[in-house]
Amino acid sequence: MARHSRHAREPVEGEPSVSGTRETVTSPSSRPALDRERGPSRHWWVLAVIGLAQLMVVLDATIVNIALPSAQQDLGFSDGNRQWIVTAYALAFGSLLLLGGRMADLVGRKIAFLTGLVGFAVASAIGGAAPSFEVLVFARALQGMFGALLAPAALSLLTTTFTAPQERAKAFGIYGAIAGTGGAVGLLLGGVLTQYLNWRWCLYVNLLFALVAFLGGIRLLTAGAPADRRKLDVPGTVLVSAGLFCIVYGFSNAESHPWGSPETWGFLLAGGVLLAAFAWWLTRAAHPLLPLRVVLNRNRGASYLAMFIAGGGMFGVFLFLTYYLQRTLHYSPVTTGLAYIPMVCLMIVTSMTTTNVLVPRFGAKPIVPLGMGIAAAALVWMTSLDLTSRYLTHVLPALLVLGLGLGAIFATVMNLATYGVAARDAGVASAMVSTSQQVGGSIGTALLNTLATSAAMNYLSDRMVTPANVARAQLQSYSTAYWWSAGFFLIGLVVTAVLYPRGAPRPQVVEESAPVRA
Repeated sequence: MARHSRHAREPVEGEPSVSGTRETVTSPSSRPALDRERGPSRHWWVLAVIGLAQLMVVLDATIVNIALPSAQQDLGFSDGNRQWIVTAYALAFGSLLLLGGRMADLVGRKIAFLTGLVGFAVASAIGGAAPSFEVLVFARALQGMFGALLAPAALSLLTTTFTAPQERAKAFGIYGAIAGTGGAVGLLLGGVLTQYLNWRWCLYVNLLFALVAFLGGIRLLTAGAPADRRKLDVPGTVLVSAGLFCIVYGFSNAESHPWGSPETWGFLLAGGVLLAAFAWWLTRAAHPLLPLRVVLNRNRGASYLAMFIAGGGMFGVFLFLTYYLQRTLHYSPVTTGLAYIPMVCLMIVTSMTTTNVLVPRFGAKPIVPLGMGIAAAALVWMTSLDLTSRYLTHVLPALLVLGLGLGAIFATVMNLATYGVAARDAGVASAMVSTSQQVGGSIGTALLNTLATSAAMNYLSDRMVTPANVARAQLQSYSTAYWWSAGFFLIGLVVTAVLYPRGAPRPQVVEESAPVRA
């Protein structure tokens, strides 16, 4: 039997719980107040609030893409500058996530969550009313900054609210489905708002999301701030924020500059050096920004890698399949968004089933690798799409298979990425999930864009530039992207099959070295 001590420690693989039951054991001081006073029904209202905020952050990565052509026409910026509407958000969000997660641990998850909501709403209002390109870019960067505070605070609130295994499985099934399908929802919502209202409403709509989530958060959430607040790891914060900025910026530049350009490889090299320095610093710092105990746990480490790989493959799929539906099949933005809905529904069902039934029985080792394999198969299927393909007989079956695979991956990974983590590390552990997905998505999108463009140019290099050949060149570029995305998921299959431990996740003993204020 494990003894309680004043100091936190990582649970040993295969260690039984204190009571020998399937319950998660926590110290009384750190158990969420909701468990003791408010009852389980309140938990689901908390999940609704957190899920709404997470949906707002995730869909904002794609909702603006649909509005870009209209915004460009209205504000009059060039094609070369268009990428900055997307890149400004990605840079701020990706580079500040770990800082946002640690801030949630230091100042309290409720304060971080509500601050992130208000800031995101204000930034969205500025963007919606933007009179110029420069103001819109500023607003998008501001959205990314507050999103980097909001996203890890939301996931850490979920982690500390749902501690009982059965409730936790259900909550993470729903949350994982929201995180995995938010991009597709953004495409649909962006299409509806742009087509029937105005591109500015793609930003204004966040005010409604934020208001509802803020009112619910004020009423339902507890503070969760540690009584003895540790100092922020300033050197670590500077190193990792600068390193992630350079990595995301370098891969963003790869979409518009050659890989041999200093603006591409120079930033990538600088980012690699800075992140290596950050890893070294973690072994020396008294209170590191990212404690090694968070990432060295096998379940969590494997989950971060799985999210990184799946993020790279998934973002590329949404991008190129959207191009295919609109440019080849000539779907409207609204119809394109609706085309993803069956996949979204199947992802939700699969997420709930895996986290509630399969993972508690078999563990992540068969589930996540199987999901990776299914996703890879779906992408190989998509390589057969051509100029005469129909939605019901060709596109929809592949999308459903993809939804099955992604549903098995995302909910499981998000659950285990924060499983057994001490409450004082919940924010930064949650931030690692979003960081892995964001950086993976940036790398995947840049690589796939480059490969797809090269494939199209090679196809046209010895052919006449006619409308028919251009259409076939586009198909060639999409097919290339699907093949490489399938390769990402196959790598994910191997990595997760090797790294995840066998068997169901064991109940964790989480002990706190300091009480947590309610």
